[in-house]
Amino acid sequence: MALDFQDILYEKHHRVQGAAWIIINRPDVRNAFRGQTVEEMIAAFDDAGQDRAIGVVVLTGAGDRAFCSGGDVRWLAEAEKQALSEGRDLSSLVPHEAMRQCLKPVIARINGYAIGGGHHMAYFADLSIAAEHAMFGQVGPRVGSPASGHLVSYLVRVVGAKKAREIWYLCRRYTAREALEMGLVNAVVPYDKLDEEVDKWCREILAASPTCLAVLKATFEAEYEYLREQSKRNWVEDIAPEFFTSGESAEGMTAFSEKREPDFSRFRR
Repeated sequence: MALDFQDILYEKHHRVQGAAWIIINRPDVRNAFRGQTVEEMIAAFDDAGQDRAIGVVVLTGAGDRAFCSGGDVRWLAEAEKQALSEGRDLSSLVPHEAMRQCLKPVIARINGYAIGGGHHMAYFADLSIAAEHAMFGQVGPRVGSPASGHLVSYLVRVVGAKKAREIWYLCRRYTAREALEMGLVNAVVPYDKLDEEVDKWCREILAASPTCLAVLKATFEAEYEYLREQSKRNWVEDIAPEFFTSGESAEGMTAFSEKREPDFSRFRR
């Protein structure tokens, strides 16, 4: 199948025979994704999942500044509003389901900022390997982006309830070493050793039984599927149906674009 991509690079047998690399190729916006990016990533994960010659998938971003800085703000607000109006889960805006349905281990090669939706992908990947300069964090409450459901609650499985709530409520930034300590990543190495470390993990995976790995991943995903089914409620619609027309979401997005602190005080009155 010929795949023609604009927002990503997709390379099979890249660096290691049997490894496929999916590279978000939008370095000018710190590899933020838009609808087209997500569609292309889904197609690439689907292709890698069906190719018997591929045994592991590496997900990363172009350059050395960012793994992924989340959704492109020029696209995200309208996309969120449309998804909720159509009754779709906000997870439809990120390629998590494709990552899950690809029954090959997915390694997140975190080469810089993993923020917002990029942070989601980092903690949803099967394994995560970070460069020492990588930074992690969420931004939803700071930019008026109402992530909910299993996109949020799955983080409890990764770092525990208290830390997950801290990450989401406070929107702090965490270094790669802090991420390692909380179990958010599997390994941290200097940037110039990152590819070498990723290759090593790929080779170890490729030395294992592919069928056993597929069964294991399906088993892990079955546990996640239970969580997903329990969190299908549309919390934005239930709690604040007027959210996208009240100005609260717009304040977060506008402040981000203007590089200033948001002022949500009027929405507490």
